[in-house]
Formats: sequence, structure tokens, C-alpha cells
Amino acid sequence: MAEKKTGAGSAVPKKLYERELLRLQVELVKLQEWVRSEGERLVVVFEGRDAAGKGGAIKRVTEHLNPRAARIVALPAPTERQRGQWYFQRYVEQLPAAGEITLFDRSWYNRAGVEHVMGFCTKEEHARFLHQCPIFERMLAEDGVMLRKYWFSVSDDVQEQRFRARLEDPTRRWKLSPMDLESLTRWEEYSRAKDEMFVHTDIPEAPWYVVESDDKRSARLNMIAHLLSTVPYHEVEPPVLEFPPRPPRTGYERPPRAMQTYVPDHAATLA
Repeated sequence: MAEKKTGAGSAVPKKLYERELLRLQVELVKLQEWVRSEGERLVVVFEGRDAAGKGGAIKRVTEHLNPRAARIVALPAPTERQRGQWYFQRYVEQLPAAGEITLFDRSWYNRAGVEHVMGFCTKEEHARFLHQCPIFERMLAEDGVMLRKYWFSVSDDVQEQRFRARLEDPTRRWKLSPMDLESLTRWEEYSRAKDEMFVHTDIPEAPWYVVESDDKRSARLNMIAHLLSTVPYHEVEPPVLEFPPRPPRTGYERPPRAMQTYVPDHAATLA
């Protein structure tokens, strides 16, 4: 059965969306400064079907954050050495230190989704993951890591529309792969895998939050607003900065422009 949509957000007018997004992004900056000042650790997991809107949401979350303390983790396929490690090991290496935020664009849940459906792991490995994952996440919570898990839920019709749009857009064509297209024919298999994953990993210490994402604007606003509501942050007063007076000139002369190579003025040709 296809995923049923309940309570999906209606389209938000662009101007209203941009105004509210900016307000929420200002709050995200405050949240990051609180995380830094308090030495907290925040992990946000973004999961969902291909073209569900995870990447766009991550982009809006991080747009105004300090990239030195807010990292996006999107790991490639594991190497031969990593395949011989404990499954969670390469993800543990990416977890934040004190004062940092880590956003996983897909995460350890690959094993419950694409690896399981596409046969990239054995049934035993899949079963072991479903057993170990809640234990792993409880360990994170017990150690003080704030873990937030979002599942972006998209309907089959909208997913196909987005795939077709990517195929026709040269700037987004790289987002479409043969495996993405195969997911169209395995819709019910992915649905069953997601349902089984939720049964085992939707735990009180790290619950799943479902984001209806057929409308991207609503999905982004809803997800960010919810994330902010789950973290007990407060505004941290920034340090007072004073511009120093410029020292008097000492006779420095800039070298002649002809001695340096400048890029051509392409912008001037547009007029």
C-alpha cells in the first residue's frame, strides 16, 4: 500500500514562506550559539524516500549557521575496510563534539532501507541492525547527545513528478540515479521496510517525527519549527565588539594593476 497522507500542509504563499523561514533561521542561529556556549551536542537525522525533500530542508537549516560547528554528513558507500567494521563505527566517527551540530543526510538507517530492500546486506545483518539500533541510540541519549530523527514522507505521484523534473533540469540531473528510478518499482517494499524500521526504532529516547513533504515549503517550515521546539535553547548574549580606529597611513602604495592577472569582467557583458 502507498503511504497515506494525513494532515499534509497546504501550499504556503512564497512571500509568507520566505518571511517565516528567515524568522526560523534567526532562531536556528540562536540555537547554535546556545549549543556552543553550553557545550551541547545535537544530532539531526534526515531520512525518507528519494526526492522527499531532505536535501532542501538541510540546506535551509544550515544556510546561516557557522559551518565550523554545524556539519552535514552524507557518507558514500562504505569502503572494503569499513565493510569489515562494526556497522555503526563509521557513523560514530562523525558524531559531534561538545558545542557542535551534526546533520545526517541519510544515516545508519541505510541498513533498514536501501541496503535491506536492494539486497546489499544479509537478512541476518538487517535483523542485527534492528536489534542494535535502539541500544545504540539509547547510549547516545544516556551520554547527553540530543538526537532528533525526521522521516520525510512523500507520495508516489509527487516523487515521480520530482524525478521527472530532475531529469529535465541540467543543474539537478546528478541527483537522479538508476537506483532512484528503481525505487519507483519497489514502492511497497520500501513501505514495508520503513514500517518495520519504525516498529523497532521509534523509541521514547529517540522518537521518529514524520514530516509530510508533498509541499516543500510547508515541510521545511514544519520541520525547522518542530526542531526548535524540542531543544530548550535560549538566546546567548554575543560578546561586545568594538571597531578599532584605523591607524594613520604610512605611505603604502598598491602595485600597478598591470602587474596582476584579473579575471575577465563577464558581468559587464551581460548589459
